[in-house]
Amino acid sequence: MNWRKLRIFILTVLALALIPATRYYQIDVPLLHFLKGSRAIDPLTLHLAGEFVENNLGTEQGADGSVTVRMIAQQYLFVPHCILVPAGVPVHLRITSADAVHSLAFNGTDYNVKVLPGTISEAQLRFSNPGDFKTVCREFCGAGHYAMRSELKVVPREQFPVLRAGERGNCAAQ
Repeated sequence: MNWRKLRIFILTVLALALIPATRYYQIDVPLLHFLKGSRAIDPLTLHLAGEFVENNLGTEQGADGSVTVRMIAQQYLFVPHCILVPAGVPVHLRITSADAVHSLAFNGTDYNVKVLPGTISEAQLRFSNPGDFKTVCREFCGAGHYAMRSELKVVPREQFPVLRAGERGNCAAQ
């Protein structure tokens, strides 16, 4: 009888330990960010102040010619909806979520960025040739998930608008 109780206890402990292990991006990654002391961002106020205010979203041109793209993922859209970048230039993507876990994927590429609320996800991208890349959310985020789409337009360097300091670009700038 004691072996049966011990076996039930061990199976219960294993089951309870394995449930959080399946939620790596929802539990482990935010916990690691917290323990490492990385800068957290409040999803409720990210639109009001700081790096992700509306007029700071989009493409920013660096002095070295690279570009930084800032985006927000929220149910059920990516802001800005369309991004413009030059071909052959390093693209530094910084994205955060305002509400749920999302995954930004660029169709036709291997690029896929997991986006968590309360953290800033970063990726280094480079698009060698001009073209249009549809972006989709690959993490189920609710009833409107199927409509969560945006677009990345890669244009030749000479067609990319010159951005002044503090100016942000998007598809409307083209």
